[in-house]
Amino acid sequence: MAATGSDATSSVPHPVAVAPPETSDAAAAALLRVEKKKARGSYNCGRCGMPKKGHVCPIPGPPAAGSALPPRRALSFDEEPPLLAVPLASASPALALPRPPEKKKARVDVAVVDLDDGASSDPEPAWERWVDVGLGPRRRVAGEVLVEVLRRLPPRAVAAAAGVSRGWRDSARRVWRAAEEIRLRAAGVGPVGALLPRCPALTRLVLRMESDVDATMLACLAFSCPNLQSLEISMADSAVNRMTGGELARFVSEKRSLSVLKVDRCSSLDFLNISSPSLSTLWLSDLSSLTKSVINCPNLKELSLDFAQQNNDSTDLISLMDSLGHTCPDLRNLHISSVHLCNEVVFALETANLRGLCMLSLLLGKKITDAAVASIVRSYASLELLDLSGSNITDNALGMISKTFPNTLTRLLLAMCLNITSCGVQMVAAQLPLLQLLDCGKSLCANTQPEAKRSSYFGDLSGGIRFCSKPQAVRKQQPTGQKLIIKHTNLRKLSLWGCSAIDALYVNCPELNDLNLNSCTNLNPERLLLQCPNLKDVHVSGCRDMLIGAIRNQVLNEFAMAEPRLPCKRLADGSKRVQVPHFMLEQLLEDEKSGGGACRIQCAVHLN
Repeated sequence: MAATGSDATSSVPHPVAVAPPETSDAAAAALLRVEKKKARGSYNCGRCGMPKKGHVCPIPGPPAAGSALPPRRALSFDEEPPLLAVPLASASPALALPRPPEKKKARVDVAVVDLDDGASSDPEPAWERWVDVGLGPRRRVAGEVLVEVLRRLPPRAVAAAAGVSRGWRDSARRVWRAAEEIRLRAAGVGPVGALLPRCPALTRLVLRMESDVDATMLACLAFSCPNLQSLEISMADSAVNRMTGGELARFVSEKRSLSVLKVDRCSSLDFLNISSPSLSTLWLSDLSSLTKSVINCPNLKELSLDFAQQNNDSTDLISLMDSLGHTCPDLRNLHISSVHLCNEVVFALETANLRGLCMLSLLLGKKITDAAVASIVRSYASLELLDLSGSNITDNALGMISKTFPNTLTRLLLAMCLNITSCGVQMVAAQLPLLQLLDCGKSLCANTQPEAKRSSYFGDLSGGIRFCSKPQAVRKQQPTGQKLIIKHTNLRKLSLWGCSAIDALYVNCPELNDLNLNSCTNLNPERLLLQCPNLKDVHVSGCRDMLIGAIRNQVLNEFAMAEPRLPCKRLADGSKRVQVPHFMLEQLLEDEKSGGGACRIQCAVHLN
């Protein structure tokens, strides 16, 4: 009997002990319990099957670190116990080799960032579990619901939510991984460099920088956002953009997928050499004294160049406009803002032969006259937007615009065009039936500056020689007391801010919803008539109190609301008024509620 036991003992790998024969049934049950695959963690020991509370397992642990074992996730459950041929639950403690207790390993959160992938053996992803959102055990929500909530929060709130618990951290990590657009307000390159590597799917980035920006930021964006398609960088009041032309050109050439680039305060660009086959939108502001201006983007659709208002700007706008036809043949929207715009620049744009141009905006060109407008109407026959604000065009130019674009033009901006009159504005409104926006702000202005007086003569009166100063050139004054009549069926926005020369105004536009009358100081309240049933916003900042009251009475209909709503009628002889019977009044009210009656849209009068 002893020999048999010795043989059995020798057949079992060390250090496993043999169970006594009388415990075979209990051992078989323990074996089935150990071999059964668990779907989640257990409260029993994974090696011997005993309860874990206050238990030190006598069975040796896994092999040393040098042996081949599958990788372990920091947040996964305990590994499955090894499949043994001999039951271990009833093993004799005397024959088993004891193992010193292990120190409890701390779970490191950083490991989850690198090991959280789809190849894990976890039966369900972390974001599909139930996540605790309160103190009670029943206050749980699905991970998908929490992800949808976090997706609507700003980046700072999502980063703070990651520190609540493991479930919140997994949900926040999934938000970063799936983010395609981020709008971030940062104080330096550090927060941007820490956040962007978590967003591998990022394609659109909007940055509001509160500190200086240089080549370090461009290098961070180029490294962290390999699939970036749209980039917008705007600066706070105290921030400075220190990018140079070479750094910006290198960034654009390396980002083959970039299609939209908008950068603010580009005053440090000494030259402009943008070359990209994928760029479709380019906005650069605060440009100044560019020694070289080359934009080689064959797929460019929209170009906006905003130059600083400096008299010493030496940028060659003529050569830039001339080269656009060769380097950007598909250009559709063009915006140039510069005090050095002149007729020669417009003539060069005509030479570029951009036949597909739909929107043209030439701002602050005081040297642009009617000759430039004649070049525009010869070159482009399908303009939808035309902005000539700040130019010196006259009513003759407005006549050419009205005759050329009656079937295409929907937006016309003529702000600060001091040589146009109310007759030209009325002609534009009458001959452009598709017009939806008309801006004549600060154009119909009464010249309040007194005429420059001739200075008295100088010199000796007795000598007979008089030196008189040359009289200053006085701009042609706008006639005061102008009458403006706007009657249009499609006009939606009308801006007359600062038009102090208007004395009488009549607006009959059924679709008008926004009217700007700021600083119309000479407008007579008794000569104002607004017939705009869909009017929603009226701006009256800087107007007289009587004019504001007249506008309120017309757009808010205060007098009509103060009267009783009971309809009345006269008798046959006209001598007496009687009210409509009560049952008819109820019928009228029901018709109004059901939409049968005409409902007046509430209009807001803005005083600021």
